[in-house]
Amino acid sequence: MSRSYTRVCNFYYGAKSKLLVKKNKSLPLHNNPEISFDKIEIITRKSKKLISINDINKLPFSLKDKIKKDIKLVTKRKKNIKNLNFKIIPNIMGILNITPDSFSDGGKYFKKISAKKQLKILFDSGANLVDIGGESTRPGSKAIKSKIEWNRLKNVLKKLDQKKFISLDTRKSDIMERGIKLGVKLINDVSGLNFDKNSIKVLKKYKTPFVLQHSLGNPEVMQKNPKYGNVLLDIYDFFEKKLNYLRQIGIKHNNIILDPGIGFGKNLKHNMTIIKNISIYHSLGLPILLGISRKRFIKDLSGNNDSSLRTGGTISSSIFVMLQGVQILRVHDVNEIKQAIKVFKALINR
Repeated sequence: MSRSYTRVCNFYYGAKSKLLVKKNKSLPLHNNPEISFDKIEIITRKSKKLISINDINKLPFSLKDKIKKDIKLVTKRKKNIKNLNFKIIPNIMGILNITPDSFSDGGKYFKKISAKKQLKILFDSGANLVDIGGESTRPGSKAIKSKIEWNRLKNVLKKLDQKKFISLDTRKSDIMERGIKLGVKLINDVSGLNFDKNSIKVLKKYKTPFVLQHSLGNPEVMQKNPKYGNVLLDIYDFFEKKLNYLRQIGIKHNNIILDPGIGFGKNLKHNMTIIKNISIYHSLGLPILLGISRKRFIKDLSGNNDSSLRTGGTISSSIFVMLQGVQILRVHDVNEIKQAIKVFKALINR
């Protein structure tokens, strides 16, 4: 029998969701009545079947048992990570690239003064956390030495406001450890902890929360004809296998966030499949982060090649995945995204 995967779908949001949950007509995502669902899609590598949550008990015993276990993970309340509240959907992660060559804003905040100013602007604009990086991982980029990366980061990290939630975007264990000692609360490793064999040791030592991202190959070659059997399920299997391994070596906590890695070894079709079906990853029982801001898929769909002019596409795709329960959006334009979401929520609740 083919292995099955459970994707919760047909979501409701706001006041309507609360009403349906109260009437037991929909199930709350992560025990949050603000967003709920009343259908599931049962997916195998050969087929898909959409059913109502009311029809789960009609399924064969083994399949019914598996789906009920998945639903239990999907509806279970997510514990906050530090002061990151997962009852807020979505949390906004601002992006601060202290690099000369990042794909969208490379060089813009390369100087110490401009980087610190932008950090303040991101939080003042409403970011729940800010992801700071000192190495570009855009398609085609090459790895830099730790010394260069740290020299870019140190002046901003050394005087952190400990009340602020700072994430560190790095693939290197020595940078992780230095950042953690200075108050970094989350590690965002785009390699899925595959770049540096010591990264897992550091995260285990300090019990630091981290983002587990999927990436097909390293940035230098990842966009050269990426191939999958089934992109949605291959990424699911990657997460499941990696999480099992992390449990086996002693990382027992659930302070792990999943990121399927839009644009990291994916073409337009792959990216669209992930975005349209992102809710499949809820059945892994962990929060989901998505980095869609100004990405190439927006250019491919809209024709706008200037990455700084892709805010419209970022907003539309952000609201689309928000309605599938994605807990964290990683974005450049914090003020614009926050404004769009605030207006959308007000409209949908009237």
